[in-house]
This record gives sequence, C-alpha cells and structure tokens, in this order.
Amino acid sequence: MPVDFRDVLAPSHTAVLTMEMQRGVCGDLATALPNLAEEVAATGVIKNVAKLCDAAREVGVRVVHCTAEFRPDRAGSASNAPLLRMAARETGHMAIGSGAAEVIPEIGPDPRDLVLPRMAGMSPFTGTNVDITLRNLGIRTVVATGVSLNVALVGLVISAVDLGYTVVVATDAAAGVPHEYGQAVLRNTLAMLANLMTSDEIIGHWT
Repeated sequence: MPVDFRDVLAPSHTAVLTMEMQRGVCGDLATALPNLAEEVAATGVIKNVAKLCDAAREVGVRVVHCTAEFRPDRAGSASNAPLLRMAARETGHMAIGSGAAEVIPEIGPDPRDLVLPRMAGMSPFTGTNVDITLRNLGIRTVVATGVSLNVALVGLVISAVDLGYTVVVATDAAAGVPHEYGQAVLRNTLAMLANLMTSDEIIGHWT
C-alpha cells in the first residue's frame, strides 16, 4: 500500500530535529572535526537545514535542536569511545554557554524552537528528555537533519525507530565524511530504517 506522506508529515504530529548543527561541530568554530565542517560547507547542508526549519515554522512544525555541550571539567561526561576521547582533548571546547556550543545562527534557534542538549553519549535520545518532550508535543514523525552520517544521525534514527517514531531523513540536509561514505550510509543503512527525501520534497508535502 502506498504511503501517504502528507499524513506521515502532517504538521500536527511532526518535528524537525537538527543534530549537532553547532558552531563548534560544523560551523565557524569547528576545530575537532574540520573535515566534517568542510563537507557541510561544500554540500550546502547549512542552507538546506535552514530552509527546512523556516518552512517547518511557517506551517507549525516544531523545530528541535539536539545539541551536545559539556561542563568545562567534563564532569558527568564519559570518554568511553575514541570520538569522545578526541573531543575531550580540546579543553573547554563545546563548554556549556560557549560560542562553540551555540546553534549555527543561520538555523536558529527561533523563539518557537526547543534546544535540548546532552552531556554524554552519541544519541540525542539516550539520557535526555528528547523522547518525553516529543511525546508531550504529540509528535509521531521526526525529520532528521544534521551531522553526522558517520555516527550521530545513525544513532538518532535507530533510537527514534526503536521508540516508535516514523523517521524521515532529509538527504540534502545531512552530511558525513568522506562524502562517498555518507552517501553509502544513506543508501545501505538508513534507507532500511527511514524514508529518504530531499528538503524540497519534504516541504512539498507541507504545501
């Protein structure tokens, strides 16, 4: 049976999630993963995420920024994975309240948006109030955007599916490195878990 994406993406029960679209991750203050920031810039991800968020707000779709931030002493934040250990070596990077922890200004946050940070782990749903917040808003579908297709977006999608959400990945509003690998993740992993659409296709279902 064909899927009615106007129903799946109905504004009343849909939220756009931006994953780590922060100045210190893939914006002007990115130092830990400069190749990811370069990929984001080269593929127009910031522009596409901003366009999708603007369109979402216009039709009443909630925008939720899933961010990472840490205490300066990193108390409560484990370094139990190579990526986390690499981030921990940059003293004070992504500290709570710092410029690096801010959402990229082209994207938000708008006063209508929610910013839901985490201090540990790789998925925005683990150990945070993202799930209960979405449920309290009546959300059943999440549109996933941001970085990266290597780790965090995969974790977001798997967690969301496990929790019962329908997931749409905005393919031109997400990035991974190297580029070919990110595209392979979309085709060979996320395509089995989520619906893949461009930002324009998603917006088309709202208009």
